Amino acid sequence: MKIQIEYGMCDGHGECVIAAPEVFDLNDDGDEVILLDDSPAESLRDKVNAAIKLCPVAAIRVEG
Repeated sequence: MKIQIEYGMCDGHGECVIAAPEVFDLNDDGDEVILLDDSPAESLRDKVNAAIKLCPVAAIRVEG
């Protein structure tokens, strides 16, 4: 799987960090997501899917 973030949409809600901390983090200001791993292991798919579902601005996309 390949993750893409629409950084212009991200408001730093942090729901993705809670759902998948292995993949997402927030910057030092806490206002934008940092993608720690754009191609995470398949074992993290459920967490990534949860992050996508929880993102209130739909800023996360996955291919594959």
